[in-house]
Parts: sequence; structure tokens; C-alpha cells
Amino acid sequence: MPQRQKHDIRQVESSPKKLSTSNKPAQFGKNSRIGLIGAGAIGGPVAASMIEAGYDVQILVRRKEQQKKIENENLIIINPDREFSVVAKPKSSIQQFKGPFDILFLATKVTEIEKLPAQLKTLLKKDGIIVSLQNGNVLDLLDKKFSSHRVAGCVVGWGSTMQSDNRIEVTSGGDFFIGMRENVNEPALLAVQQMLNCTLPCEITDNIEGHLYGKIIINSCITSLGAICGLYLGDMLSKKLMRNLFIEIMFEAMQVANAYAIKVESVNKRLDFYEFTKSQSWFSELKRHILIRMVGFKYRKLKSSSLQSLERGLPTEIDYLNGYIARLAEKKKIRVPVNKRVTEIIHEIEQGKRQIGLINFYDPVFSPFHKKRPINRMIQEAGAIQ
Repeated sequence: MPQRQKHDIRQVESSPKKLSTSNKPAQFGKNSRIGLIGAGAIGGPVAASMIEAGYDVQILVRRKEQQKKIENENLIIINPDREFSVVAKPKSSIQQFKGPFDILFLATKVTEIEKLPAQLKTLLKKDGIIVSLQNGNVLDLLDKKFSSHRVAGCVVGWGSTMQSDNRIEVTSGGDFFIGMRENVNEPALLAVQQMLNCTLPCEITDNIEGHLYGKIIINSCITSLGAICGLYLGDMLSKKLMRNLFIEIMFEAMQVANAYAIKVESVNKRLDFYEFTKSQSWFSELKRHILIRMVGFKYRKLKSSSLQSLERGLPTEIDYLNGYIARLAEKKKIRVPVNKRVTEIIHEIEQGKRQIGLINFYDPVFSPFHKKRPINRMIQEAGAIQ
């Protein structure tokens, strides 16, 4: 593979400090009024776990079919170690969603954030906050709707799959990180921490931007590349071309982070982005490929959420992933050709101008990242997976 373009990546010196949570009981408790919008792969387990723990959670879903399914057959969660169900009575219209709430969780697709009704603001109590469980960094959008002192970001570091409208399987463990950018409402964050601990461990951080950006990088590699090629993660990362693009997306994203002085936090306390991208020697490149192969093996059955959206004819979250990186880069006049082209190709798939398949990676932008193969073999391989 040709020499990867040089990237200037320097670790930002400032290190985030977690808020102290010792001897500071939350001021909300089990009597808190909690609202949750979206009972999908993330919202479903979060809502069910809180309900099982004794919290009163009102759920709002978009489709009446899902509302009836949960209402009639309960909300069922399959964890690696156990299966449980809870009685839930979700609503399917904002008029039925009765506030005001102390905590309001957003667990919809990030693409639906612009469709949030204006009256949601009236559903929060004076000291209440809204917590985004969504992909991407949507804090700017939410700040405009609710003001910064009422908005908290949350990074979800685990995965799940919807088996049906009321049945969700948690496929990988992990944790949550929550935080606010400014005017921190610490009592509310402590309450949210206790609520999310019902699902999986949750930590409070004062660098939520860094955690969100780290999750964006990972999704830009795994979710976006998977949507273009149509492969499960294990099959995708077994291919050297895909690993080369995975690595390049990270290098480009970290160059952008450096330009904006974003201190990118590790994902699941394992992947250190600075360590991953600090050297371009052949040995470091080998270690990167080995690490990515290990990730592919461990999560080999993972199917891209954006791929699932495309298969259902729904828009993806690409503008909040690689598209977000590309927009930040453009403002600083930084070249990020792989992130930019990935964004364009997924939009072309959404518009019906392309088919999902490996053939998409024979685009000229990607040519430096793989050895050329006979065109007839390439077409056969691409056609076999569509």
C-alpha cells in the first residue's frame, strides 16, 4: 500500500477529570418523573432496566404497532446472563406524553432530532435536564432547543439488536459516559448516573465532547464501512482493504480533533486513539491490523446499524458520523478524502444511485489503499454479497 498521507496528530495535554460523586446523594430518587422517547435497541433496555428497578418511566414511541406490541406482550430484554420482561404502557403521541419530567431521555435515531416537537421544552421541570442517548454530537442542536444548562450528552458503549418491536437482545457489554458542556447540573447528572446504572455501569465526565468524538470515530469506521459493503463486521475486517480504510478514517479524524483541540477519550477504556495513531512505522501498522482483526473476530456477528437502516429504506446517520468529521475538516481546510467519499457514497446508496457491495470500494479515492485485482473477479465477489 502506498505511504499514507502524513497526519499531524499530537495528544492534547489537558486531561479530563471526573466529577466527584462521593458523599453527594442525588436529589431526585425513585420518585423522579422520567420520560423516554424511543424504545428501540438502546431505549428499550434502558427503559426496562429502570422500570424493573422501581422507577416510574413514561415511554413515547413513534409507531402505534410498537406501542400495542409492548402494551400487550410486555417489554422483553435478553441479556447475556438472563432474560426479563416488564409491564410498560407506552404512548404513541406527544399529546399523551404527560410531563413535566425531571429527566427526559432521547433514544431515537439522531436523524429524527430536527423533528422533535417544540412542546417538548414545556415537558421539562425548571431544574430538569434532557439526556441524549443518540449517536453523534448533537449537543449544539439540543442547546438551541433547550439551552445548554438543560442538555446532557451520553455515550453508549454497548450494543443490542431488536428481534421484534418488544423484544431486544443486548449483544455486547460496556458502559455509559454522561456529562454536560457547561453550567453543569451536578445533582441531575448524579440522578441520571443512578438511573443508567440499572442497565450497565455509568460514569460522569467533564469531557463529554471527547467521549462523543471517540464514539463518532468508531461508528465512522464500523457502521459506515459496513453500510457500504454489506458485510458483517467479522467478514468485513478480515479484508486488508477494509482495515486500511478503517485506519485511514481514524488518522483523518484525529487530525481534525487536533485542529480543534479535542481531547479524544478512549472507547470502553481499551482503544487509545493517540496510541493507535502515534506512529506510521511498518511495525505500528502491523499492530493496528492485528488489533482490528481481533475486534472483527470478537464482534464478528455485528451488523451495521446504518446497513439495517438502508435495508429498511430509512436514512442513515452518516451526516453525524463521517459527514460531521468532513464538515469540521472543511472549516479548517484539512483534507479528509476518505471520510468525505464515504459520506458521499452512502448518500448515493440512500438515493438509489448505488447498490450495497464491495464494488463501491473500487472508487478512485480508495485506490491507494488496496492492490488492484482482475475486474472480473472483483465483480464476482461484489455480486456474491449483494
